[in-house]
Amino acid sequence: MTGRTPLLLMIAATLACSRQPTLPAPTVENFSYARPQEVGVTHMDLDLKVDFDQQVITGRAAYDLDKQTDARAVVFDTWALRITDVTLEGGKPTHWTLGDSLPLIGRPLSVAIGPEDARVIVHYRTTSEARGLQWLSPAQTAGKQLPYMYSQSQSVHARSWVPCQDTPSERFTYNARVEVPPGLMALMSARNPKNKTADGVYNFEMNQPLPSYLLALAVGDIEYRAVGERCGVYSEPGVVEKAAWEFADMERMITTAEQMYGPYRWEQFDVLVLPPSFPFGGMENPRLTFLTPVLVAGDRSLVSVVCHELAHSWSGNLVTNRTWDDFWLNEGFTTYFERRLDEVLYGREYMEMQALLGVRDLDLEFEEVGADNPHTALYFDLAGADPDEATNNVPYEKGYLFLRLLEESFGRETFDGFLRQYFESHAFQTMTTQEFLAYMKRELFKGDEELYASLQVDTWVYGAGLPDNAPQPRSTRFDDVDAQMAAFVNGTPAAKLNTDGWTTNEWQRFLDNLPQPLPAARLADLENTYHMNTANAVVQRSWFPNVIAAGWQPGYPAIEKFLMTIGRRYLLRPVYMKLAETPDGMTFARGVYTNARPGYHSITANGIDEVLGWSETGGGAGK
Repeated sequence: MTGRTPLLLMIAATLACSRQPTLPAPTVENFSYARPQEVGVTHMDLDLKVDFDQQVITGRAAYDLDKQTDARAVVFDTWALRITDVTLEGGKPTHWTLGDSLPLIGRPLSVAIGPEDARVIVHYRTTSEARGLQWLSPAQTAGKQLPYMYSQSQSVHARSWVPCQDTPSERFTYNARVEVPPGLMALMSARNPKNKTADGVYNFEMNQPLPSYLLALAVGDIEYRAVGERCGVYSEPGVVEKAAWEFADMERMITTAEQMYGPYRWEQFDVLVLPPSFPFGGMENPRLTFLTPVLVAGDRSLVSVVCHELAHSWSGNLVTNRTWDDFWLNEGFTTYFERRLDEVLYGREYMEMQALLGVRDLDLEFEEVGADNPHTALYFDLAGADPDEATNNVPYEKGYLFLRLLEESFGRETFDGFLRQYFESHAFQTMTTQEFLAYMKRELFKGDEELYASLQVDTWVYGAGLPDNAPQPRSTRFDDVDAQMAAFVNGTPAAKLNTDGWTTNEWQRFLDNLPQPLPAARLADLENTYHMNTANAVVQRSWFPNVIAAGWQPGYPAIEKFLMTIGRRYLLRPVYMKLAETPDGMTFARGVYTNARPGYHSITANGIDEVLGWSETGGGAGK
């Protein structure tokens, strides 16, 4: 597709076609066509109109260019966008093309620029294929009265709602004007309003540079409640008070994090509790973390996810993986930071329970893909793969264990000093695995090659599986849980178990380690005593595989409700995987999925499609 130019200019171009600039052939690096090493973007001005009737965004994006070479074109990534016009500063016309589409990558938008051109303006419109947007009907919200829309840009989905250089290696600041229907509030990863406007027009400013995957937008019937001097909660009116109570510790979390690893650089830390279809536990958009409503459990038992997203304000948002192969630099560091926060805020036992639950998730990952699979290395070679595949447990939990090994080897004081220096000296910059290892060898190991080799650093980073020097978390509370589980398996009635003070962590441990299949009578005893079918969603994730393994029919209505109302991939995938182990389970799963899939985010649906052998055209018939 080629952009249009005024008629007189078209005639002139025809008469002197040799003057038409030659645009570069598209190349792909790090899942992006952009060539920021030639021409990058330092700032973006957005003007967006959100149309719920058509479920599209009409946009104008103006880019300030950063020319590193004398290149005569700037290249942007797009996915299923309809480009309507491209000009230079002052409406000056220019030549532009949309290249052919590649799977996962989309189409390159190449725009011709001259030596004097410093700004490009793109007019565009999203389509129904925008992977980075989810449109919800009123029935899919808590209030049931007004529609909702939110973005999910990580990892390469920003290009589906804004033409951009969609790579984590590049940062930009932005301003935005967003027009939405009156009665709705718009929020972004920027300085946000606290109240709705009468005309539905909102203006945003983001002065700290961020990569495109942290560009975020949400629109809905939203209210705000402050819970601290620089933090608060956004959500629908019927949820916001509960959410504010659930996350009342946020100011203390921020203060604790600053004491550990330096000042919070983003001014405000607010969270937005989204409708249930949100595919993740949280997304660390600067100044506006997105959260699943599953975390509003009523007992503050799931707040470690907020610690995780806050920790990203240093590891990921402040110092960013340069490529998605380096994803562990974001998530391994953040999981380590999260658990250090857990320890200070909620105690060593809580932290160790979280660590052990993480080890179990990692073990299950190894079982599923094979411990010798190259994708169990920390440095995750994604060549030809979907970058969303990097969001498995390996970068999180193996990364955490590696950093914990370093802490145990060097001592907490030394390691904390190293991390604080790392965040301060690389703020608002990117990092590769190779660069980090060189930095660590110099600043932490002080050039000690023998120690570096003895800790098997290269094996940890580039090798598959888990090295034999992995730390071993230990929890006395889980020891007690294991004793109660053994008693139950040996016949002790559920009502006689000592479960006083158990939180979500203990119930996960208990249910995850029960032998399968249990007799129906034992499952009924647990349900009648502890009401597992209606527990919080994280506990249900551990409970339902036991129900499925036993084929215990009284639990299946609760499973169906769970699959129909939860959107978080982490919670759904294990339940679908367990159902898929038997023909009857697969039949049940596909029947529910037929109705549930339209309400899932595409990121969740893609993961479940794989489990069920689903195709959009053939449904449960397989791919």
